[in-house]
Amino acid sequence: MKLCFLAGANSIHSKKWVQYFADKGHEVHWISLTPNECGGSENLKFYQIKRIPFLPVDFLFCLIQVRKLIKKINPDILHAHYAKLNGAIAALTGFHPFVLTAWGSDVLIAPKSRIKRPFIKLSVRKADLLTCDAEHAKKAMIKLGAEASKIHIIRFGIDTKKFSLGKTDEEIKNKLGISDSIVISLRNLEPVYDVETLIRSIPLVIKEIPETKFVIAGRGVQEEYLKKLAKNLGILEAVEFIGFIQNEKLPDYLRTADIYVSTSLADAGIAASTAEAMACGTPVVITDSGENRNWVKDNENGFVVPVKSPDILAEKIIYLLRNKEVGKRFGELGREIIEKENDYYDEMEKMENIYKDIINKKLN
Repeated sequence: MKLCFLAGANSIHSKKWVQYFADKGHEVHWISLTPNECGGSENLKFYQIKRIPFLPVDFLFCLIQVRKLIKKINPDILHAHYAKLNGAIAALTGFHPFVLTAWGSDVLIAPKSRIKRPFIKLSVRKADLLTCDAEHAKKAMIKLGAEASKIHIIRFGIDTKKFSLGKTDEEIKNKLGISDSIVISLRNLEPVYDVETLIRSIPLVIKEIPETKFVIAGRGVQEEYLKKLAKNLGILEAVEFIGFIQNEKLPDYLRTADIYVSTSLADAGIAASTAEAMACGTPVVITDSGENRNWVKDNENGFVVPVKSPDILAEKIIYLLRNKEVGKRFGELGREIIEKENDYYDEMEKMENIYKDIINKKLN
């Protein structure tokens, strides 16, 4: 198959999806409106579109460039990831068959914007086939005009060979200067992920267990605000803001952490970082958003807490730090669930079969 992807090269999730098909021997072309921040990719042709920092000129310029590339490539399928800019551009190229993958916030949150909503509606209505990773995201796309029969649930999946059980990485602990318990957050520092709630829970945790350290990864518009908040709360010494972690190092960080926390206000299916933590056997404490309860049964294989509830979050963190055997049980059960229900290779094989069906229908 000759596949053309229009997807952001600043996301490891795009790279994983695209790379799978390149590694399977298909002819893969990857167009991105962002620079490649995820390292080199093999067995594929990569194109970065130049941008003009003035809307709507930027949109029109990107559309013209993408349209020219697609005409030159003449793929069997055009697959856009994310229903806003990428989806709208793909729709307006007029190329078919056109596949669209929604990531979550693009169909759950962005449509509330009067400016963004028309572009998202255009994307989902023009697509010949759509995928998402959660039922409520599917319902959101239907409300935006997508035909239910065209939507498939395909998860991004976790490489359970890479994200697996293992030992604590003492080198990471030494690098961070941490010798005691670690609580880790991997969500980006954006309002939707509400890392502020985690920051506000820290004084309550260290009051009970002073030696606990919190590792906050990711980047985003709230970085300086969150650092200032930690300083004002007098907990800066208990927190390590470490920025972006390369995907290759994530398993080591997750195996080294005692607890993984996600305070997100909205998710589509299970967040990739949550699933990665579960695959590594790290006990998770996550908020009651999206379909999280489909993956984490409260007090069975993790804890599910209300959003914006630092008191309850702190209570669960303290409990797990004091009851290591419970955390171990949570981690073992979490690993089993991800292996069974969210394996990367299984999900991409499903997608490969969908591509083949689309091409066969096109030829017939």
